[in-house]
Amino acid sequence: MSKNKAKTGVLLVNLGTPDSTATGDVRKYLREFLMDGRVIDFPFIPRWMLVNLIIAPFRAPKSANEYRKLWTDRGSPLLFHTEDLRDKLVQKLDMERYQVEIAMRYQSPSIEEGLKKLNKSNVKKIIVLPLFPQYASATNGSVVDKVMEIARKWQIIPSITFINNFVDHPLFLEAWAELGKEMMETEEYDMFLFSYHGLPERQIRKGSVDGYCQLSDKCCGNYTKKNQFCYRGQCFHTTRLIAGKLGLQEDKVVTCFQSRLGKDPWIKPYTEDMIKELAGKGVKKVLVFSPAFVADCLETTIEVGEEYKEEFEELGGEKWDLVPSLNSTDKWIDCVKDLVESNT
Repeated sequence: MSKNKAKTGVLLVNLGTPDSTATGDVRKYLREFLMDGRVIDFPFIPRWMLVNLIIAPFRAPKSANEYRKLWTDRGSPLLFHTEDLRDKLVQKLDMERYQVEIAMRYQSPSIEEGLKKLNKSNVKKIIVLPLFPQYASATNGSVVDKVMEIARKWQIIPSITFINNFVDHPLFLEAWAELGKEMMETEEYDMFLFSYHGLPERQIRKGSVDGYCQLSDKCCGNYTKKNQFCYRGQCFHTTRLIAGKLGLQEDKVVTCFQSRLGKDPWIKPYTEDMIKELAGKGVKKVLVFSPAFVADCLETTIEVGEEYKEEFEELGGEKWDLVPSLNSTDKWIDCVKDLVESNT
């Protein structure tokens, strides 16, 4: 390829992380994150009051303590795993054809910084890959919003392709199956729990086509064109596909949702309730997957790996093991490479 020929730009976008574990930095992160109208879908004034007068001031100190448990010598795992993903992807792509940048939807490095680098290089096309396997307005949709808000100000806008989800990409599924098999080689489990980040029910209903959504197995039991962008439906679909790869019995697999915020109803079943239910049935050994996350973060390492483990053991459980996230494993890198090349 000629050195003068324009490249295709690739922007890998993850959710974001505070710049440090200082309470002020965590508060700043929470404010940017929660003021996104796609995350808390209230009108601006009540959203501003809720976030700035209630959530951020009171939640920041507690969240800062949680981040301190997570932080390493390299800083935030979500950030450095995303950096590792980029570095390994660069080794596998033809870099005469591509330029790869990373960004966080909230905080640093920002989407604006990443796009600026690609625009400055005069790329002919930009492929935006939000690193969220299942589409949700609050994640993938928010990334699309932000990218277009920035790009629409450019005099020349190159072709921009968004990868909306990769919920059933074969390599994505194989990557999770490989990690699960490693855990299962040394231990026999009674149940396999798939815990996904939750969303308010109202956000799911907003995206429903012709009132199809019933937030039940009736509609989420199958993955069709009518619910292809339903977050809950995609999560159950992911569970079925990974469980199938692992050869798990259907009656030993459960799907649930974590990380509730506020008093409004969120999609069910809740992970906390499922823990109580399993313990009440005498289940002793559980292997947990978190396939809504591709990098270890607060919601996986701390919430699922430590807090839920403690709850399960207090209720009589003996073993609660968390399958690590995809991070920068080889099969996951191959998946991202294929997503990029197939959308070039």
